[in-house]
Amino acid sequence: MNSSADEEFVYDEASGEWIPASQAAANAAAASTVEVRDSVGNLLADGDSVTLIKDLKVKGANQVLKRGTVIRSIRLTGDAQEIDCRHETIKGLVLRAEFVKKG
Repeated sequence: MNSSADEEFVYDEASGEWIPASQAAANAAAASTVEVRDSVGNLLADGDSVTLIKDLKVKGANQVLKRGTVIRSIRLTGDAQEIDCRHETIKGLVLRAEFVKKG
């Protein structure tokens, strides 16, 4: 007995074909994955360390993070341009990926 005969099929509007439900779920998961890249195009991931490439004024904190500051253990937010960071003097810091370099 063929196992694919027992599998449910769904209509994929992008391709115009009937595909297995498992393949449709995998396609949806891949589409929801957001790639976050730093200022020079390196792919960022949760837990990476980044370095600031310019001085940044922190809104609401009356503080400036200097160029060259290392931010450890970043978290991706699901937005292609923002990363969630922790710094010893600032809680809830969100930086734009264009202002950091992996490393």
